[in-house]
Amino acid sequence: MTVTGTTGTQLAPTGTSGTTFSNPSDNLGEGDFLQLMMDQLQNQDPLNPSDPTQYMSELASFSSLEQETQIASSTASSSTAQASSSALGLLGHTVSYQDSNGVTQTGSVTTVDFTSSGPTLTIGGTSGIALGSVLEAS
Repeated sequence: MTVTGTTGTQLAPTGTSGTTFSNPSDNLGEGDFLQLMMDQLQNQDPLNPSDPTQYMSELASFSSLEQETQIASSTASSSTAQASSSALGLLGHTVSYQDSNGVTQTGSVTTVDFTSSGPTLTIGGTSGIALGSVLEAS
């Protein structure tokens, strides 16, 4: 069996089947792991079998990592939504904020712009003010 990794490298042959694994996103998924595990089990030496608890341990670790990744992604999405909601809630309100020179300024929030780094405010004609710079709102 020749297994081609996601980077195009071939792993050492262990059997006679011609299974090739490819993943266009360069990320191995749970399905890829299970397919590799099944092929290895089918082609193992019956006189020297591998330890099945090792597979279960690896699968549990893989599943745990996948869940942690999903939680991190969900938390990031929630944080972005909360920041957007907070910024929109400031529209029309008078706020105090610290400018880039460290001076406290006051003005009314007139617009909210959504950028890749998060929402920014336009306060009293000054645009690009980060939500984290706001000290007080009234």
